[in-house]
Amino acid sequence: MKILVSDSLSKQGLEILEKAGFTVDVKTKLPKEELLKDIKQYDGLIVRSATKVTAELIAAADRLKVVGRAGSGLDNVDTQAATRRGIVVMNTPGGNTVTTAEHTMAMIFSMTRRIPQATASMKAGKWEKEKFMGVELYNKTLGIVGIGQIGGYLSKLAQGISMNVIAYDPYLAEDRARKMGVELVDLPELFRRADVISVHTPLTPETRSLINAAVIAQMKPGVMIANCARGGIVNEADLYDALKSKKVAAAAFDVFDEEPVKPDHPLLTLDNFICTPHIGASTGEAQENVAIGIAEQIVDYFTKGIARGAVNIPSVPPELLPRLQPYLALAEKIGLLQAQVYEGGLERVTVEYNGDVAGLSVAPLTIAVLKGLLTPILEDAVNFVNAPVIAKERGIEVKEVKSSDAGDFTSVIRVRVEAGKKTHRLAGTLYHRKDPRIIEIDDFQVEVTPEGHMLLILNVDRPGVIGAVASALGAHNVNIARMQCSREERGGNALLIIGLDAPLPAGVLETIKRGSNILSVKLVDLSKGL
Repeated sequence: MKILVSDSLSKQGLEILEKAGFTVDVKTKLPKEELLKDIKQYDGLIVRSATKVTAELIAAADRLKVVGRAGSGLDNVDTQAATRRGIVVMNTPGGNTVTTAEHTMAMIFSMTRRIPQATASMKAGKWEKEKFMGVELYNKTLGIVGIGQIGGYLSKLAQGISMNVIAYDPYLAEDRARKMGVELVDLPELFRRADVISVHTPLTPETRSLINAAVIAQMKPGVMIANCARGGIVNEADLYDALKSKKVAAAAFDVFDEEPVKPDHPLLTLDNFICTPHIGASTGEAQENVAIGIAEQIVDYFTKGIARGAVNIPSVPPELLPRLQPYLALAEKIGLLQAQVYEGGLERVTVEYNGDVAGLSVAPLTIAVLKGLLTPILEDAVNFVNAPVIAKERGIEVKEVKSSDAGDFTSVIRVRVEAGKKTHRLAGTLYHRKDPRIIEIDDFQVEVTPEGHMLLILNVDRPGVIGAVASALGAHNVNIARMQCSREERGGNALLIIGLDAPLPAGVLETIKRGSNILSVKLVDLSKGL
């Protein structure tokens, strides 16, 4: 096997590959044209964040069977293009949890004690003791937005120095939070109470500009904000204004909306803004961990057929994968849709397999459901290996039920989640044994192709609702790809499902929510997954 390492990798990882008998070529910083030419001769590719594994590169990779990312983020890998070509994509999401949490804590200490500014002052030949009055963290309140693996470890560090920790995570069960010693609150309360705020969520349409001028206005005067998660979660222009006015006493960023950051970025002109160049995961220990991890995973895949750490296929024997693959895609889409429909702390997941699918090895399918459920809600990469572990860590009970009766269908996968004292149900099947369809959403019978961007609108069954929604979309030049309605009974509640050709522009969602007879509106993104 020939492996190309196109970004820097710890020598320990290279030694593992070579010891397994692989031919390893290290070629970093290759120009695009050379990489497109060279990739044709390799069976495996190992990257970090610099190499862009695009659809074009994947199309040129005639022999490529696996792409390994030494780290968690996969923004630089076109996973869907790889999946279509049958190429396994792997990562090592747990290798930098501690490192990133420690970096966040270091940024918080730097803000409260103004360490970078004091260092710069002394190096300029000054001795300005009075200028650098600090703030104690003892008994202060840290607000963590998104308490996954990194946020959870940060809470331990903060508790270790006697900080009070509050957190917003709508998908974390109360029991789990209590065991962590964390008080769960809603976002407005977190923003009102926290002395220091740290964000640890993925960057999604919902979390982009999550912290903006309106939100900052709700915060304590002198609040401090740290972002070591994803650029764009904090609106940088609004933060600049708040730092200038001292409403926000200090901010510390490791990530930015646009990277590398331009030298004339307004935030860089402020004395109360601290920054680092996206180095949250950059420690020797972390880089060694991810190098060893990805090397061992690639060796296992080529020598044993085991896809550990894969984000687009589960670890199943290769001969079983073709039959399971359509069901895996269906199961993940059901979980992905369910994650964006239910509300409240997730406590229990029950997966029912009915008909022919019940005769298969369903364990990978349950994992696919969990991967879909957890992917939209965590800042950490969720894959087929860590999804069950994450569910267990978050106190989520998982059950499987099998039945030979699938009603009018050959096979049905039904997922029930219990969250926020309510139960939500979704069911799906395969058309022509390969095409996934959603056939039940709670009490509504539907036929939905689970792909792209969709609106799920619960409304009272009255004339004019569909026309009003269509007019609102048309007024903002939003094209409707598909539409269907389902109702419980005439004049009762109805569900309007609209497929969109593109993401919804800002402001349209609120316009629809204000419409007559509208009960709730959910904007769903099913573009991820298998």
